[in-house]
Amino acid sequence: MSDEQLQHLLALLPPECPKTGRPARDLERTVRAILWVNRTGSPWRDLPAEFGPWQTAANRFYRWRKAGVWERVLELVQAEADEAGKLDWSLRQVDSTVVRAYQHAAGAKGGN
Repeated sequence: MSDEQLQHLLALLPPECPKTGRPARDLERTVRAILWVNRTGSPWRDLPAEFGPWQTAANRFYRWRKAGVWERVLELVQAEADEAGKLDWSLRQVDSTVVRAYQHAAGAKGGN
Protein backbone atom coordinates (compact mmCIF):
# COMPACT_ATOMS: atom_id res chain seq x y z
CA MET A 1 0.00 0.00 0.00
CA SER A 2 1.42 3.35 -1.00
CA ASP A 3 1.78 6.23 1.45
CA GLU A 4 -0.96 8.10 -0.43
CA GLN A 5 -3.35 5.15 -0.08
CA LEU A 6 -2.47 4.77 3.60
CA GLN A 7 -3.15 8.46 4.26
CA HIS A 8 -6.50 8.11 2.50
CA LEU A 9 -7.36 5.09 4.66
CA LEU A 10 -6.35 6.95 7.82
CA ALA A 11 -8.66 9.82 6.84
CA LEU A 12 -11.58 7.36 6.62
CA LEU A 13 -11.00 5.94 10.11
CA PRO A 14 -12.68 7.42 13.19
CA PRO A 15 -10.83 10.26 14.93
CA GLU A 16 -8.70 9.58 17.97
CA CYS A 17 -10.49 9.80 21.29
CA PRO A 18 -9.92 12.94 23.33
CA LYS A 19 -6.92 12.83 25.62
CA THR A 20 -8.12 10.88 28.62
CA GLY A 21 -5.96 8.52 30.59
CA ARG A 22 -3.10 6.87 28.75
CA PRO A 23 -2.18 8.50 25.39
CA ALA A 24 -3.15 6.51 22.29
CA ARG A 25 -0.50 4.70 20.29
CA ASP A 26 0.54 6.01 16.90
CA LEU A 27 -2.49 5.43 14.63
CA GLU A 28 -0.48 5.01 11.43
CA ARG A 29 1.78 2.36 12.98
CA THR A 30 -1.24 0.51 14.36
CA VAL A 31 -3.02 0.54 10.99
CA ARG A 32 0.15 -0.69 9.27
CA ALA A 33 0.27 -3.53 11.83
CA ILE A 34 -3.36 -4.46 11.13
CA LEU A 35 -2.72 -4.43 7.38
CA TRP A 36 0.41 -6.58 7.82
CA VAL A 37 -1.49 -9.24 9.76
CA ASN A 38 -4.36 -9.24 7.26
CA ARG A 39 -1.99 -9.40 4.28
CA THR A 40 0.21 -12.19 5.66
CA GLY A 41 -2.40 -14.19 7.57
CA SER A 42 0.00 -14.44 10.51
CA PRO A 43 -1.21 -14.66 14.11
CA TRP A 44 -1.22 -11.39 16.03
CA ARG A 45 1.56 -12.68 18.29
CA ASP A 46 3.89 -12.97 15.27
CA LEU A 47 3.65 -9.25 14.51
CA PRO A 48 7.17 -7.85 14.03
CA ALA A 49 8.39 -5.58 16.83
CA GLU A 50 8.61 -2.59 14.47
CA PHE A 51 4.79 -2.38 14.61
CA GLY A 52 4.70 -2.09 18.38
CA PRO A 53 2.89 -4.39 20.81
CA TRP A 54 0.68 -6.92 19.03
CA GLN A 55 -2.05 -6.39 21.65
CA THR A 56 -2.44 -2.75 20.62
CA ALA A 57 -3.11 -3.62 16.99
CA ALA A 58 -5.33 -6.60 17.82
CA ASN A 59 -7.43 -4.65 20.33
CA ARG A 60 -7.94 -1.76 17.91
CA PHE A 61 -8.81 -4.14 15.05
CA TYR A 62 -11.40 -6.05 17.11
CA ARG A 63 -12.88 -2.88 18.61
CA TRP A 64 -13.29 -1.32 15.16
CA ARG A 65 -14.73 -4.55 13.77
CA LYS A 66 -17.34 -4.64 16.54
CA ALA A 67 -18.20 -0.98 15.92
CA GLY A 68 -18.63 -1.56 12.17
CA VAL A 69 -15.73 0.70 11.19
CA TRP A 70 -14.27 -1.69 8.60
CA GLU A 71 -17.65 -2.12 6.89
CA ARG A 72 -18.06 1.67 6.65
CA VAL A 73 -14.53 2.08 5.28
CA LEU A 74 -15.20 -0.61 2.65
CA GLU A 75 -18.47 1.09 1.65
CA LEU A 76 -16.73 4.47 1.32
CA VAL A 77 -13.85 3.07 -0.73
CA GLN A 78 -16.27 1.16 -2.98
CA ALA A 79 -18.43 4.27 -3.46
CA GLU A 80 -15.38 6.35 -4.40
CA ALA A 81 -14.14 3.71 -6.85
CA ASP A 82 -17.63 3.30 -8.35
CA GLU A 83 -17.98 7.06 -8.77
CA ALA A 84 -14.61 7.16 -10.54
CA GLY A 85 -15.72 4.30 -12.83
CA LYS A 86 -13.10 1.90 -11.51
CA LEU A 87 -15.50 -0.90 -10.52
CA ASP A 88 -17.00 -3.55 -12.78
CA TRP A 89 -20.02 -4.82 -10.85
CA SER A 90 -20.63 -7.57 -13.42
CA LEU A 91 -17.46 -9.39 -12.31
CA ARG A 92 -17.90 -12.03 -9.60
CA GLN A 93 -15.25 -14.09 -7.84
CA VAL A 94 -15.42 -16.89 -5.31
CA ASP A 95 -12.31 -17.61 -3.29
CA SER A 96 -12.29 -21.19 -2.05
CA THR A 97 -8.92 -21.04 -0.29
CA VAL A 98 -10.67 -20.73 3.07
CA VAL A 99 -13.39 -23.32 2.48
CA ARG A 100 -12.66 -26.28 4.72
CA ALA A 101 -13.72 -29.81 3.84
CA TYR A 102 -13.34 -32.18 6.76
CA GLN A 103 -13.10 -35.94 6.43
CA HIS A 104 -16.81 -36.22 7.28
CA ALA A 105 -17.70 -34.09 4.27
CA ALA A 106 -15.94 -36.52 1.92
CA GLY A 107 -18.03 -39.47 3.03
CA ALA A 108 -15.22 -41.11 5.02
CA LYS A 109 -16.58 -43.80 7.40
CA GLY A 110 -19.40 -45.58 5.59
CA GLY A 111 -19.80 -43.09 2.74
CA ASN A 112 -20.51 -43.99 -0.86
